[in-house]
Amino acid sequence: MTPVTYLADSSVNISNPILPELPELIIGIIAFAIVFYFLYTKALPNIRKTLDERSEAIEGGLHKAELAQAEAAQVKADAQAQMAELRHSTADIRAKAQADGAALVEQARTEANVQKEAIIASAHTQLEADRNSAVNVLKADLGKLATELADKIVGERAQDAALQERIVDRFLDELDAKLGAAQKVG
Repeated sequence: MTPVTYLADSSVNISNPILPELPELIIGIIAFAIVFYFLYTKALPNIRKTLDERSEAIEGGLHKAELAQAEAAQVKADAQAQMAELRHSTADIRAKAQADGAALVEQARTEANVQKEAIIASAHTQLEADRNSAVNVLKADLGKLATELADKIVGERAQDAALQERIVDRFLDELDAKLGAAQKVG
């Protein structure tokens, strides 16, 4: 049987493969309506509620994140301002400490120079006093020795103390003059 004769024969029941039969179509529509009603009344409100909660949670989280970010930026700006102030303060303290240190060093140096000059002046005074004392002791000893020597050479003792003292002074003056001339030449 050819396809044309097959279609022409009305005894063959041909059903459309795209369209279902009427009872199947009615049962399918009723089942779809039941499932749609159940989903629309029960599942869809729960899904909407869950989606709304999630979107609120996300928006709240975003808002909290923005607030936290703004607060963190403020804290960072405050910390940077404090650090700048501390650096400035530290630099001021360091400069003041250096100036104070330099002043203390200069003051110590000045005090040391004053003490040095005082020690040198005291030493010169003490040296002059010791020299004068030694000269006086030596003059007395030298005068005594010179008088004894003169007594031995002349054979007479000079009885007058004033005379002895004049002789010794004249001798020492001549000796000083000779030593002064020798020091100027040397």
